[in-house]
Amino acid sequence: MDITKLTFDSEGLIPAIVQDAATGAVLMMAYMNRESIERTLGEGRVCFYSRSRRALWTKGESSGNYLYLKEILADCDNDCLLVKVCPAGPACHTGADTCWNERNRSVGFLSYLEDFLRRRRNDPPEESYTARLMAKGINKIAQKVGEEAVELVIEAKDNDDDLFLGEAADLMYHFLVLLMAKGYGLDDVAQVLRGRHKE
Repeated sequence: MDITKLTFDSEGLIPAIVQDAATGAVLMMAYMNRESIERTLGEGRVCFYSRSRRALWTKGESSGNYLYLKEILADCDNDCLLVKVCPAGPACHTGADTCWNERNRSVGFLSYLEDFLRRRRNDPPEESYTARLMAKGINKIAQKVGEEAVELVIEAKDNDDDLFLGEAADLMYHFLVLLMAKGYGLDDVAQVLRGRHKE
C-alpha cells in the first residue's frame, strides 16, 4: 500500500469499506486518515478516524472485537479503500455481525479455503499435507474421499455432534482436494446444481 498515491478529502480522510476476507461479507464502513492507515499497517489491527470524536480509534479496543488486517486495496481512483479483515467478533457496535444487520455466513470460507489449497499444492511436501496428498495422485485422493465418506456415515448413526461435524469437515477438505486434482472447483459443481435446480 503506497499511502502517497491515495487521494484524501479536504479533511484528510478517505472512506474505508471493511470486508471479511474469508466470507466476502461487507462488515462496515468508516473513515481513515494517513495516521490511522499507518497504524493499521504497523499493528495489524484496523484503526479508523472518528469524525465525531476527531480522534483515532482501533476497532475492538473496548469490546475486544478487533479487525485483524489481511489486506488493504485502493480503488481505481485511489479515493476509497477496501480493507480485508479477519474479524474477532461482531463488527457492529450493536452486536450484529455487520452494520447492515446481516449475518456473516461462514459458507464463503469454503471459497477462501479452496484458494488457499490451490496455493498449498505447490508447497514442499514435508510442510504441507495437501502437497503430499496431491503428489500421491488421483487414486489416493479418491480413496481418501471414500474413506472419509464412510466415516461420516458411521458417525451419522451415532449421537456425537462433534465427531459427526469433524468427519464432515474431513470429507469436505478431501472433496475440495479431489476437485482441484481433477482441474475443477466449487463453482463448477455449483453450476451443475444451478442447472438442476427448479423453483
